[in-house]
Amino acid sequence: MAYWVKILYDRRKYIVNLDRVNAFCYEKNGRVTFWLPDCAIPIVLNPQTNLEDYQKLLEYLEFVTGLELENAQWVKIIYEQNEYIVNLTCISSFCQEANGRITFWLPDGTIPIIINPASNPESYEKVLNFVQKSTGYSFS
Repeated sequence: MAYWVKILYDRRKYIVNLDRVNAFCYEKNGRVTFWLPDCAIPIVLNPQTNLEDYQKLLEYLEFVTGLELENAQWVKIIYEQNEYIVNLTCISSFCQEANGRITFWLPDGTIPIIINPASNPESYEKVLNFVQKSTGYSFS
């Protein structure tokens, strides 16, 4: 079922199906960024300028991060001092380096995410398990 929200951003009104958004970035200053599906336009919300839409977005993120559905498996990843919430089912490639780090690129954007097994062990294991379960391949 679609989760539609109306968002006011940059003097424009957007109506967005959040179920089609595949990555969110929560920054330390409280801003939340996501990229519109199929066009990679970033939308940045913060509580100071758009509290109502910001709260709707946080409610949605709280809801989806606890779910593992057939078409969505969300993971929280700390990268470059920001928290990314990513639907792994929308990632089309993963790369493991010799030192074990895993890199993938956010859907609808060009941002690479690098997961280090030492600094982010829980998310790292979740990504490894997802790759094994979804593709039948492992990095070992």
